[in-house]
Amino acid sequence: MTLLAALAAELAGLARRRETIGYGALARRLAIPGPGSIATLTGALETLMAEDAAADRPFRAALCEGKLRGGRPAPGFFEAARRLGRFAGPLDGPEAEAFVADERGALFARYADQT
Repeated sequence: MTLLAALAAELAGLARRRETIGYGALARRLAIPGPGSIATLTGALETLMAEDAAADRPFRAALCEGKLRGGRPAPGFFEAARRLGRFAGPLDGPEAEAFVADERGALFARYADQT
């Protein structure tokens, strides 16, 4: 299984369980070798974000949490969302929090009936 397929499957499972995960924990779960495991993971997450944007789906990467980010994804998530035309607000604050909450809510709803 490719990294992208394994990542997509892991994120789908998280969405079904209505869970989020830290980047480090996700990299370990996927057995991405380091050093550079987080960079490899974020590159794969950005690829999935591009796929999600093209298919008009919520961003699966919204299920990731950055260290010291209060449960929100790392700034790179918001920067990628900007590049993909889905987010225009600041990287921190109420707009960012609302964007993540909306993306996660849409993901949880999308995967609610899948087992």
